[in-house]
Amino acid sequence: MAITSDDVRHLAELSNLSVTEEEIEPLKKDLGAIVEYISQLDELNTEGVEPTYQCFEMENVWREDEITEFEAKRKDLLNLAPESTDNQIKVPKVL
Repeated sequence: MAITSDDVRHLAELSNLSVTEEEIEPLKKDLGAIVEYISQLDELNTEGVEPTYQCFEMENVWREDEITEFEAKRKDLLNLAPESTDNQIKVPKVL
């Protein structure tokens, strides 16, 4: 697959990179070499090989949720806030 100048510009835009016209030709060659190198994988016989989704076994470590008493009380924490309303800390509107 030949990499075109438009492909390089598109990839640069997707990557949020600014690319000058002088940089496009070397990038075309580099990207073409990368694609050619990766395309060597197409030559491998993978019949009967189960797909690998991750390299090592990972499991979530679950624990029971426990409610524990916290040293600070709600009233004390609300008193630290510059402003509070209805038992909640009042903050500026952010949009």
